[in-house]
Amino acid sequence: MGLQKCRGCLSCLLIPLALWSIVVNILLYFPNGKTSYATSNQLTNYVWYFEGICFSGVMMLLLAALLITLERDTFYQCCQSESCNKTYRSFISVVLALLGIAFSAYSVIISTLGLVQGPFCNTPAGWGYIFKDTAGGYLIEYSSWSRCTEPAHVVEWNIILFSILIALSGLQVIICFLKVMAELKQILCGTYSVFIQPGII
Repeated sequence: MGLQKCRGCLSCLLIPLALWSIVVNILLYFPNGKTSYATSNQLTNYVWYFEGICFSGVMMLLLAALLITLERDTFYQCCQSESCNKTYRSFISVVLALLGIAFSAYSVIISTLGLVQGPFCNTPAGWGYIFKDTAGGYLIEYSSWSRCTEPAHVVEWNIILFSILIALSGLQVIICFLKVMAELKQILCGTYSVFIQPGII
């Protein structure tokens, strides 16, 4: 019973993380709450990968819903044996959790690249990625942030939001990994009758 509760909680935890990922990714499109930069395409290119909206957001919501459905006792019986049915449900859950790891890992990678590259901003020399050659070194060079004059405080805006996306997606990776481990334990250690046909022994 404890393992079942643990597996159910892991799936449920994915829902708030996915919702927050969507919200944070949307905020990246509106520096300081202004829409003009999105409409004029004056945003960092990595926000257009929709990592928080699609991959660690909507796709994770769908996966979480499927995982929760699989854990319900009312789920469709795919075979006559109860242990067989639970094993196949666990196997499907493993596949879905592995997909979750792929989706959230993609979000971590894209958000990290966006953080390292730095924002697309206006400087006395014009619009551009003035920090892209620093390999992320600008993150600790606070004095250089003032070189971005527009949007105002865009460096802080990007750093905070991309860091939150990395944290949220990283938690999703961990949760999905734990889900895989829990389901594999259920398959390998929980039931053996699925591999033994009645009457053979």
